[in-house]
Amino acid sequence: MTNLTKHREKLNFTQNELAEKSGLSVRTIQRIEAGASLKGHSLNALAKALNISREQLIETDNEPTYNYKLIKLINLSSLPFVVIPLANIAVPLILMYWRKEVNVLTKQIVSVQIIWTITATVLFLLSPFIGKLISLQNKLILAVMMVSILTNICIILLNTISLDKRNEMRIKLYFSFL
Repeated sequence: MTNLTKHREKLNFTQNELAEKSGLSVRTIQRIEAGASLKGHSLNALAKALNISREQLIETDNEPTYNYKLIKLINLSSLPFVVIPLANIAVPLILMYWRKEVNVLTKQIVSVQIIWTITATVLFLLSPFIGKLISLQNKLILAVMMVSILTNICIILLNTISLDKRNEMRIKLYFSFL
């Protein structure tokens, strides 16, 4: 969405109303909203009609655009591999680079899987020792494995739901391994 469209919609103007107010043709406004450059007379007329400065009208958003559908797919690609250590990291990583969707969100997805795999592995390796201390050796190993798998599934699903509703991850790290 262009700045012109944002400012026009903010004032609840239709393209026709803006054309009348600015003295430009509807076609000119349509071309500018479609991405044509805004300069000269058109810039001055639209800035005046919208009661904003020229700079406000031409400043660009530095907000990155993301393909959230693909990002959700990359996140969900870990799901079938939650029981296979390293595959839950490798599959989203490969998908991320193959589809050229390398950004902050996809790096976070892989980083969350890396930290979770490390944490689950350490817990799994410590469970026999802790199990000996509390006399639940074999049962504790199985319990730790099941809880870690279910927790990873919850992390993946919560992040997918959050990406779908708010375009951000619910469970994220404040650093990245990538």
